[in-house]
Amino acid sequence: MSANTKPASLLIEIGTEELPPRALDALADAFAKGIVDGLEKNGVAFDSKNTKTFCSPRRLAVLVAGVASDQPDQAIERRGPALAAGLDVEGQPTRALTGFAASCGVDVAALERLETDKGAWFVHRAMQPGQPTATLLPAILAEAVKALPIPKPMRWGDHEFAFVRPAHWLVMLHGADVIPAELFGLSSGRQSRGHRFHHAGPVHVADADSWLDALHNAKVLADPAERRRRIVDEVARVSGEIGGQPRLSADLLDEIANLTEWPVAIACAFDRKFLDVPQEALVMTMETNQKFIPVFDAAGKLTEHFIGIANIESKDPAEIRKGYERVIRPRFADAKFFHDEDRKQGLASFQESLKSVTYQQSLGSVWDKCIRVAELARVIANRVGVDAALATRAAALSKCDLMTRMVGEFPELQGIMGRYYASHGDKPEPAEVATALDEFYRPRNAADGIADGKLGQVLAIAERLDTLCGIFAVGMKPSGNKDPFALRRAALGLARTMIEGELDLDLKAHLAEALASLPDAALVAGLGKAKDGKAPQLDAGKRRDELATEIFDFIIDRLRSYYAEQGIASEPFEAVRALSPSSLLDFDRRLRAVVEFAGLPEAQALAAANKRIGNILRQAGSSVAGDIEANLLESDAERDLVAALAHAESDSAPLIANADYVGLLRRLASLRDPVDRYFDHVMVMADDPAVRRNRLILLGRLRAMFLRVADISLLPGAAG
Repeated sequence: MSANTKPASLLIEIGTEELPPRALDALADAFAKGIVDGLEKNGVAFDSKNTKTFCSPRRLAVLVAGVASDQPDQAIERRGPALAAGLDVEGQPTRALTGFAASCGVDVAALERLETDKGAWFVHRAMQPGQPTATLLPAILAEAVKALPIPKPMRWGDHEFAFVRPAHWLVMLHGADVIPAELFGLSSGRQSRGHRFHHAGPVHVADADSWLDALHNAKVLADPAERRRRIVDEVARVSGEIGGQPRLSADLLDEIANLTEWPVAIACAFDRKFLDVPQEALVMTMETNQKFIPVFDAAGKLTEHFIGIANIESKDPAEIRKGYERVIRPRFADAKFFHDEDRKQGLASFQESLKSVTYQQSLGSVWDKCIRVAELARVIANRVGVDAALATRAAALSKCDLMTRMVGEFPELQGIMGRYYASHGDKPEPAEVATALDEFYRPRNAADGIADGKLGQVLAIAERLDTLCGIFAVGMKPSGNKDPFALRRAALGLARTMIEGELDLDLKAHLAEALASLPDAALVAGLGKAKDGKAPQLDAGKRRDELATEIFDFIIDRLRSYYAEQGIASEPFEAVRALSPSSLLDFDRRLRAVVEFAGLPEAQALAAANKRIGNILRQAGSSVAGDIEANLLESDAERDLVAALAHAESDSAPLIANADYVGLLRRLASLRDPVDRYFDHVMVMADDPAVRRNRLILLGRLRAMFLRVADISLLPGAAG
């Protein structure tokens, strides 16, 4: 790099066999970060705003603008022995000090002293000339590669080194200069490679800034964003020719972009007879297995058309189309066979086979779970005004599709196939039941909504209650990153369904009911072994009470992030959580009222006053109850607060009855002025025991009013 003395772009490209598409973006980002971090660590200047990450199926690359040719001079400081250890009693250098000076390459007289609050030390300070960037980069590259997130590195040939895929070329350029380096037995150079089929030979790269264009001329789009744009444009072009509306999800777009270097869309079609198969099965096969893009009509119904994305600009696209159509036919034929065979039996016929499938050793079979869920669904349905018979029927059928051939081949279709099979046959189920069999799985992910129908919501809650209680009972609750039964997702799904479905249910009561239906064997399993190796003695009632509390807290914990994503701070959340309301819908209403209250000008002062009241009452010891005695009120400030509180209590009664927490807190906000005057003029802990007790009763009633909604002493501004 001696010819280059000015800042210039730095290009590093590692060429490989085809990289895993789902990991490609993360690998590219980590590689670029490693190079940038290495430059920063070594003090090499560069244009941090113009670092670009590139990747394709056969390469990881980073282009950093404005990289300096040399590292700046480095100020070094080495601490030597302490003053007491460096000089003997006569003030002469000890062997420790002379040895330290020698290791620094200087005389003892050249050392300086460092004074700290912990004593004095000898130090060596010097300026070390900066190294050329070219000298530093091989080590920076090695560290960046070493830090890449590669769970299972691959070895190739008879080499000792390993990487995510075998490496075949290495380009390292600073401006127009090659940076000498070795990686995986490869020597760096300026020879990249183009498209595997369109440009089989090497690609000469004149300098770092011309690399992207050089690859483009060799039919490689190294910029993943450019490949995504091209795929979208290609799909639009082809769909304009065949008609219909293609569905290209963001995830599928990312995966296709990471499978191609020069994407070209190909219009394809399949036999219309396959449209008799539920379209979700066909779409899943196209998207998941083949990375094809399904095409729908204006009504949202799947058509026989689909779009494939080739990694080549073929002279005979018809041959590629035939290949795509040929590869999809057997998969669709299998799906049609499974669908036809399943429908011959009817959904309910699969119930018997559920008895032979173990859900969990101590919890019994899948059929046992369905029985428990059915009873919970019946109880919940009665409480929310849903037909209990339909809820019980839906619960009994909820796992039947797991035994079908279609779901056995395509597990992602559970629920969906239950809906289809329940809707057809000689005796189709009621439409609400069929819909609930699919909807109760919602939300399937963070972006999904809850079940639309009330029956689906009831089944969703019952199913998750049984899952949470059963798995917690057997001692298999989540730990760290391990959550094999997806209990965190189940808990959040249950909470969201109650809140967003506006179901005012007593969660604590339903947890108790779900736990009561579990066999004692499950409760014993969760206790583990006693110290003597024998099964511990079970107190079933106590164990169920402990689990109910633990699971309730676990569910509430999931709501913390749920509300944080809505911009609600932790303090209002904790203020409501302190009251532990049993209904999550009630929890939500209280929380939103507290958030609104926190925005009022009176909020901060009242929060601080509640904090002060809480401290006073806590210091007073046991709770003080009774009526306020008017003859013991000694000041206007006391009398004013008593009167204001009485009016507030009267006005609040209907608000409390209607759970109008917003209105209640707004009414209580009017107490700010009398509360402020009270604390300005009244000494609560008076010498006279009767007066003191009277004042504590007043404060207790005041705090109790606010606690009808939340503990607002936990809001910001209540630190006093």
